[in-house]
Amino acid sequence: MDHEAVFTAVYESARHARRVGRSVELEAGAIEGDRTVATVDRDSDRLTVAIEAADLVALRAGINTWLSLVDVAERCSGVEAVAVE
Repeated sequence: MDHEAVFTAVYESARHARRVGRSVELEAGAIEGDRTVATVDRDSDRLTVAIEAADLVALRAGINTWLSLVDVAERCSGVEAVAVE
């Protein structure tokens, strides 16, 4: 894949990051296509999503999808990122 975007959400606690991470990590294998691949990793209070894409259009679509998934998981679990890197 030629293009990549990585974003990290920092939460108040590892428990909050784990809650959001568990909500979205199952989607990593389920919504991949021929043009994008995503990975979800958690380290303590940080949740990192890396998106690789074959082209910029697919990268933009992947970014929109994953930011939306994380947003929904946060709203449903009642937690909020304190920072996004």
